[in-house]
Amino acid sequence: MDLKTNKEIAFGIIIGLILISLIVLFCILLIKLYIHKIKSYTQQLYQKDLDFQKDLTTTIIETQEQVLENISKDLHDDTGQQLTVINFQLENLKLDSPERQEDLAPLSDSIRKLSDSIRGISHSLNNQLIMQQDLLKAMATEMERLQKNTKIAISYEVQYHSKRAFSSEEKIIIYRIFQECINNALKHARAKNIAVTVKLHPCFEMVISDNGQGFDTQAIQRKQSLGLTNLKARAESIQYSIIIVSALGNGTIITLSETKKT
Repeated sequence: MDLKTNKEIAFGIIIGLILISLIVLFCILLIKLYIHKIKSYTQQLYQKDLDFQKDLTTTIIETQEQVLENISKDLHDDTGQQLTVINFQLENLKLDSPERQEDLAPLSDSIRKLSDSIRGISHSLNNQLIMQQDLLKAMATEMERLQKNTKIAISYEVQYHSKRAFSSEEKIIIYRIFQECINNALKHARAKNIAVTVKLHPCFEMVISDNGQGFDTQAIQRKQSLGLTNLKARAESIQYSIIIVSALGNGTIITLSETKKT
């Protein structure tokens, strides 16, 4: 085999290797493009799912707020008016029977307290009133109302008090989470003490603790408790996080904190 033939063979081998390399490179590029397309499509599906969940959460929250507002109006307009009528009739009875005033006095006092309590509940359920008030003041007012109507020791403290502007959505969501946590502690925890601590600096943090019977958080998560799911959904809707630490016999600590930069 002469030199020319050897060169042609070598040249052919080189050309073949180059073609094979180009084919392999082309296949790699195709695979990368395909993987990128799959990732992009998956990300789009994930984002659509996130958007759907956010829209669903927003709709649920709006529906809940509308229901609470309707209850607030019914309490204020219907129940409040009926109590006013009853009180008016009672005062007339006192005027008609002066000798029975002493006996009717406790009843008048009970009606007055009931009327004040219903008015307080009505205000705490009305999101329009919450948005118009200072959030911390609204929470303090609710704590005062609860202190008057329960034998449980309830404390409320604001640490590192500083000026902080909350959006209307933040006000409603934080207040509703606060209400639900307190109500759960009052109804289910069998606690003797409930403490609420709020910190505004460097970012918002609210800690609600009780010395009640506690619960198994893992068991609740496995059951996908509607109450726990609702709390987390509300918190995430305003870019906050909520952490619940509890154990049977050791009370419960719930921490709501800001996850976004202020």
